[in-house]
Amino acid sequence: MTDHEIPGPSLFKKISLADFGDAEDLQANAGGAMRLALEAAASHDADVPVILDVPFGTYHFYPEHAVKAAYHITNTASEEENPDVTKTIALLLKGLRRLTLEGNGSLFVIHGKQTMLLLDSCADVEIRNLRFDYAVPTVTEMTVERCGDHDLDVRVHPDSHYELEDGHLTWVGEGWSFREGPVQHCDFGRTATWRVDDWPSRAERIVEIGSRRLRFHFGKEAVPDILPGVTVQMRDGIRDQVGVLILECERISLIGMGLHFMHGLGVVGQFSGDLTFTDLDVTPRPETGRTVAGFADFIHCSGCRGRISITDSRFAGAHDDAVNIHGTYLRIVDQPSPNQVRVRFMHPQTYGFRAFFPGDEIAFVNAHSLASYAFGRIAAAEMLDPREFLLTLEQPAPTGLGEHDVIENVTWMPEVVIERNHFARIPTRGILASSPRKTVIQGNRFERMNMSAILVAADANSWYESGAVADLCITNNQFIDCGGEEHPVIRIAPENEQSNSDVPVHRNIRIEDNRFRAAHAMLLSVRSTEGLAFCRNEITLEGKDHPKEAPYPGFYMMECCSGVEMGANSIHFIEAQANE
Repeated sequence: MTDHEIPGPSLFKKISLADFGDAEDLQANAGGAMRLALEAAASHDADVPVILDVPFGTYHFYPEHAVKAAYHITNTASEEENPDVTKTIALLLKGLRRLTLEGNGSLFVIHGKQTMLLLDSCADVEIRNLRFDYAVPTVTEMTVERCGDHDLDVRVHPDSHYELEDGHLTWVGEGWSFREGPVQHCDFGRTATWRVDDWPSRAERIVEIGSRRLRFHFGKEAVPDILPGVTVQMRDGIRDQVGVLILECERISLIGMGLHFMHGLGVVGQFSGDLTFTDLDVTPRPETGRTVAGFADFIHCSGCRGRISITDSRFAGAHDDAVNIHGTYLRIVDQPSPNQVRVRFMHPQTYGFRAFFPGDEIAFVNAHSLASYAFGRIAAAEMLDPREFLLTLEQPAPTGLGEHDVIENVTWMPEVVIERNHFARIPTRGILASSPRKTVIQGNRFERMNMSAILVAADANSWYESGAVADLCITNNQFIDCGGEEHPVIRIAPENEQSNSDVPVHRNIRIEDNRFRAAHAMLLSVRSTEGLAFCRNEITLEGKDHPKEAPYPGFYMMECCSGVEMGANSIHFIEAQANE
């Protein structure tokens, strides 16, 4: 519901968090009170909408008062990386209907490693005007102050805590610690973030030279390639929690929310329908002086249906992709009977959740070409173990199944709208979108994505993320210095081993009326696609090395494509300019 859709006073029930404790106790420890308030909301007639009102304030949530429950979540951690899938949940909404959680601009501060918000089997829920942050983020930060030949000095952020022992550094937080892990550099002034190797762990010796100031000694080794003013971000790499999980829900809206830090994978939509994300502020709170808002992806939707809408939001400071929307290929490992197939989750970090329901339509896909060659409908789905399902079909499966062929649940594929968002300080890709249904990426601003601003993939050999695109429109976007020598600004790159223009993976992709500014030539790379239009785009290429003659075909690369239209694009060549 939006503001003007709230029913009249006689048509809804209003509950205040203030009814479940005094203001001082609530703000010091809100977990227990919030659980009681949600139980009260669940106890009302499901036909009567409920508004749970949170009086403006700052509320703290501690793990000892959180709900503990097991949840398998896509793209998080393998059994070896994290054998215990128990989640520590600050706010659990389970089975709730027709609920509005009104935050009134309040700030929920999370302590320890927690999943901040989890919606399980809910419908018609709107959460709005609520901000979340971590008291001690699980991504640490330190800013370089001086670089010598063999040593460098850093100042550690006040929210990052450490211990020094025998010249070795350990990062410590609320119930967690680590020494090594993924590292990123952030040039805040340039709105740029990129991944680097774990050079802090290579230091021979680390000493404290002042309050929260450290000196890294590298012996005879040269200091890493870094300049004063750059912030170094570090984390442990295990996605044992997520920011928000929306599981098997329908019609969920997050509106006007601040998600200022999320541990593990960010907002995850998993086998849910009609998800709306509007006016989100997924950036660090300015008053904290931090540069990181997310431990991994910001929004990650797998196996969803209906409409996914992401609009009018700001995304900056991730440790992986900003938005990733896809399905999942499962490998066919056996055919016990003519109308049964046994299938298996293949990627180590994706397993354990329900991926099929009676009535779902599935596609049989050649693992090498990624071409669908048959379809079926599920009569029954049995989970044999966290990795495998036995699927009983309404009709016999096709004959001649390939040894590594996969299936895809095509019922759970969404229409996608991503409009008027701002993406910055993303070390990888801005948007990954792989769905056969209509997808519109429009009016967004992408600033210095370190890899491709937009990637359309699909693969049955690595991540097993599915989705053959059939109707994609990329229009009226701004691409500012995105990509690099190995990463085109827009990349259409299905990972099919057998590529043939007569058997395309993706179809009907229109890239029109966009503005590109780049210091390199490769703006577009496309393979295995039928029906591509790249038209009426304004292209500005910076630097001295670009040829000035026109037309200039060097900004794109095509492989095994057909039905390509490249028309009415304007290309300008200028000297390198200062960053915007």
